[in-house]
Amino acid sequence: MSSFLTRRLSLTSNILTFSRTKVRPMVTLVVATTLDPASIGPASALLSMPGWHPGPFLQEMASFVNKDVRLLKHDYSNVREDHLDKRWEAATGEVVDEVIFLSRHTASSKRPALTIHPIGVPHLRDDEVPPAGGKPGWAAPPNPRMGPWLQLLKAIAESHNLTPEFEVTLEATHHGPVTDSPTMFVEIGSTEEYWKRQDAAQAIALLVWKGLGLDGGVPIGDWRRNTGKNKILLGVGGGHYVPRHMDIVLKNDLWVGHLLSGYSLPMEDNGDGVVAGTWREAIKVAYEVTKEAFPGGEVLVHLDQKSFKSWQKNAILDFLKEQNMNVGKPTDFC
Repeated sequence: MSSFLTRRLSLTSNILTFSRTKVRPMVTLVVATTLDPASIGPASALLSMPGWHPGPFLQEMASFVNKDVRLLKHDYSNVREDHLDKRWEAATGEVVDEVIFLSRHTASSKRPALTIHPIGVPHLRDDEVPPAGGKPGWAAPPNPRMGPWLQLLKAIAESHNLTPEFEVTLEATHHGPVTDSPTMFVEIGSTEEYWKRQDAAQAIALLVWKGLGLDGGVPIGDWRRNTGKNKILLGVGGGHYVPRHMDIVLKNDLWVGHLLSGYSLPMEDNGDGVVAGTWREAIKVAYEVTKEAFPGGEVLVHLDQKSFKSWQKNAILDFLKEQNMNVGKPTDFC
């Protein structure tokens, strides 16, 4: 074969490769399950808004398309549907930029709530079985929209007279399913009475509609549109609703990474100067995937110091220093 023909074939191959790469769209995957009234209710309200048309099936799951958003409906448990992002990419050729699950929230308090949270079980050992999906030692990259969408959800809830009846809150990182894409859950809680509330479903639908720019506005919480606010809060410590971390987020309109409550930081003082447990692994995984979700951002670890005993706090601070993870005080996020 002549050198000219070799170069020509090589050039053609490069052009074809470039073309295939160039035309692969980036899409947002919104996931709802018919098993859950707090999931299918907001999905149905969202689909009643303009611009949707049927999309491809993923196995037996129906989808609907609106601009660069794909709403996927299935009949299974959300927390068990691992790798939906990769499965969608393999089936359609579209690259999943982010995943948003619509779901119910349960709480012993039974208080009505609208919640947002990242997912993962980074504190579990390899020999432990995750109680609600995921895999031990794993956390998904947190969806960068969480902080801005908390502000938007609060405004929507207030304008639709859902507050103060409904609490609008972040939750700590917990449960599955396994994904590789930036992911968050948006939930209605906390009992069947509230899961079926149409006004709550409409509020969540509006959050997705406005937040993704389907209303014709600018999408909210897109890290690529960041205009200089580059600090990301990674919360460590506190309860499941992370109130001290959330106070800082609401006051400063912050980006939010993972939120590790006290129960996901197992720490054991054996009296030998070494604090055992999987807390180091949990923090390290949460930090690494938060950095991944916010390329070029400044991740600051915020400690809920009042939730720790002195030996726990000192061990965590020593570990963060050793790992070159910067700690942020409340004033550092202003």
